[in-house]
Amino acid sequence: MALFGSGAARLERLTYRDNRAAGLAHTGLLLAGLALLGVAAQRRNRPHLGLAAATFVALGGTSLNRVGDRMADLLAADDVDGARALVPSLCGRDPASLDAAGLTRATVESLAENTSDAQVAPLLWAAVAGVPGVLVYRGANTLDAMIGHRSPRYLRFGWAAARFDDVLNYVPARVTGLLVAMCAPVVGGSPVAALRAWRRDAARHPSPNAGVVEASFAGALGVRLGGPTQYAHQLEIRPSLGNGRAPEVADVGRAVRLSRAVQGAAALVAVAAAGWLSGACRSGRRASPRV
Repeated sequence: MALFGSGAARLERLTYRDNRAAGLAHTGLLLAGLALLGVAAQRRNRPHLGLAAATFVALGGTSLNRVGDRMADLLAADDVDGARALVPSLCGRDPASLDAAGLTRATVESLAENTSDAQVAPLLWAAVAGVPGVLVYRGANTLDAMIGHRSPRYLRFGWAAARFDDVLNYVPARVTGLLVAMCAPVVGGSPVAALRAWRRDAARHPSPNAGVVEASFAGALGVRLGGPTQYAHQLEIRPSLGNGRAPEVADVGRAVRLSRAVQGAAALVAVAAAGWLSGACRSGRRASPRV
């Protein structure tokens, strides 16, 4: 999606206005282009190859876990400067404001949120909507990261991108929460604790989707997430998620293992969903009367 991101940045020079209508037009134009590209790719002679390629481009789970492992190594070595340099690969927080404890919490929270955004959601959209679905999803996710935050420049212009990303992630985030609960024993956690933290704490998070997966991870890992979160444009006071202890360096590695387990389970869910939808479509065609 690097090419899409650079194209979106160039288009922004022409479309930017400090209002929601301009942001809606910018977002709609870019995502419509991706949808048309996806439809064209799916109509080619080998649509399965196109779907595999589009899904591979959209997935970010492998790199996510690699960065998580690297962060765990740096924190274990007490290399705070090295860990701060790695923060932009995980999230948009201000690295200079993070000490070792802040880096640990930021990593666990980012692993949780991006397990849904970068792995589960692309797989599900590929399963239910093919190439157009996965491309539009990934494009929306990229635009949300670029312009969907609450900085003075993008508060209005990025509103449409942020809301559309919320809509596309609504179901995947909740599927992720269920998979986190199912996979909690992989890291010595409790499925009940993950579901309880989700039910009790998720709605207090400013994001309707990140709250679900971060609370589920907190419950599964037995830790407490949330608190002051410094971004380049503002400080946010996030609610507490989970009722355990503060996350420790060892919990970063546990979060990576939980993320990998959830990704594997999501792949199975996506294959099952695609197979069911394919079978339902074939049955529908056979049942249709001929004229």
